[in-house]
Amino acid sequence: MQTLANFGDGGGPGPWILLFPVIWALVIGGGVMLLRRSVWRGRRGGPWGQSTVRGDSPIAVLGRRFASGEIDEDEYWRRLSVLNEEFGRMGGGVA
Repeated sequence: MQTLANFGDGGGPGPWILLFPVIWALVIGGGVMLLRRSVWRGRRGGPWGQSTVRGDSPIAVLGRRFASGEIDEDEYWRRLSVLNEEFGRMGGGVA
């Protein structure tokens, strides 16, 4: 009876045939990992786990108020530091 790894008498493909499923598993696993780190993470957060600023987030609203002139620069930075402390976005505030 011939086995898959029987390569001594030329009757089988040898142990190298077992390497092909491992290679395919690595290729598929690498593709999934690449998608998770780039495309899929973009929906939940930035590339390094930071939260993205949505249009209706408090930080985006604050930025729009500053851009439109409703608040001055000092008020903007004061409120941004409070928001950063509350949401933990920058590790405890603006340095």
